[in-house]
Amino acid sequence: MSKVLFVMTGVDYWTLADGTKHPTGYWAEEVVAPYKAIKAAGHEIVVATPDGVVPTVDQGSLAPEVNGGADGAAEIAQTLADAAELRSPIRLEDVDLAEYDAVYYPGGHGPMEDLSVNADSGALLNAALASGKPLGVVCHAPAALLATAIDGDSPFVGYQVTGFTNAEEAQAGFADKAKWLLQDRLVELGVDFREGEPWAPHIEVDRNLYTGQNPASSAPLAAAIVKALG
Repeated sequence: MSKVLFVMTGVDYWTLADGTKHPTGYWAEEVVAPYKAIKAAGHEIVVATPDGVVPTVDQGSLAPEVNGGADGAAEIAQTLADAAELRSPIRLEDVDLAEYDAVYYPGGHGPMEDLSVNADSGALLNAALASGKPLGVVCHAPAALLATAIDGDSPFVGYQVTGFTNAEEAQAGFADKAKWLLQDRLVELGVDFREGEPWAPHIEVDRNLYTGQNPASSAPLAAAIVKALG
């Protein structure tokens, strides 16, 4: 049995360009799909957040229209309700990477607010990349890579990476409201950003780094990580 660390946002808002706070958190599917796949494979999951706060689900991610209908939404909600790990996170600041076999960052707009500037997260990402352990990051969670340029260039420079695209942010209605766009900032960081079709599953695997573009990418990303864990 392997032990997988889920690093999740600790905020329930995202500050827009005009200063308003848009309610958000983590995106349900991006937690539930990997959670179910990793648990089904017999592995243990530990959740970590900044200061150990209980993570907040983005209410929009519980809607039937983004979960394939009412049944899908009910299943998502039930899985979250049953996931005891989400109710007892450890402090991100106290994480010892040596205790884990893989690290996974789910998205939602929350990471744009906190993990994008969190030095503890940045150091953990750099250590995970250097360790060779599977490191999964999906949708808006690649915003956390922006905190990895601790002493000069980020070690992620040149890696093939995907994440929530400018096109998807525009179609979601936030491109003209955001302080910055994830795809733009990742390109500025120096990664080799790879863009797939909007909303379609798309993952990139470069050495031990596994990234997914959007919510639909979380299940195939999880399957790739489970396979890597053996």
